[in-house]
Amino acid sequence: MHGVVRRASIFNTGRIDHLYQDFHEANTRLLLHYGDLADGSGLRQVIEKVQPDEVYNLAAQWHVRISFDQPEYTADVVATGTLRLLEAFRDDIQKSGRQVKFYQAGSSEMFGAASPPQDENTQFHPRSPYACAKVAAHWYARNMLESYGLFVSNGISFNHESERRGETFVTRKITRALGRIQEGLEKKLYLGNLAAKRDWGYAVDYVEAMWLMLQQEKPDDYVVATGSAYSVK
Repeated sequence: MHGVVRRASIFNTGRIDHLYQDFHEANTRLLLHYGDLADGSGLRQVIEKVQPDEVYNLAAQWHVRISFDQPEYTADVVATGTLRLLEAFRDDIQKSGRQVKFYQAGSSEMFGAASPPQDENTQFHPRSPYACAKVAAHWYARNMLESYGLFVSNGISFNHESERRGETFVTRKITRALGRIQEGLEKKLYLGNLAAKRDWGYAVDYVEAMWLMLQQEKPDDYVVATGSAYSVK
């Protein structure tokens, strides 16, 4: 299994250290390669080197609030970055003749102001730069399927959580603060809109769903959700 990670001045693999080992060691489960969705030539080099059977694009500037502060960067990474990866994917297939499958990670934010319940036939109504960029990435992926006949599936996932969730997300922020308050290290927890509702699922199930999408005979678009919404409160 191979992954792409951005080069940084600090170690940023803490949540996958249980999988990652130095490539010099035998039986390594996960090999990491430096790359960035802003660098199309680098993406091509990784794909040519790895020769993958399946490609999962989970990379993004994912923070909705930050996307309002950095809309251009968000569009470049989320939308154009996906196009760069798709083009690298397409070029490799044309050169090698191999059968490779591609998964594009969409977001429930793409539905935005669309009335629930939402499914594969719901019209997108994005309400943030992040959501707009994800919609563009969705159609770039669909275009690869319809124009070139490549195996490309879009998975539109609602919120999913696990034990490895980052501390900038509300669920991890709450559980971390709860532990600190219990230990006397913190007195208060500050949150935003408690009335906000989300459909929360378990990330392990959602990742299995992503894999299952690429095991189908034909590519298609899928919405993954639990069907139940809960408020932050």
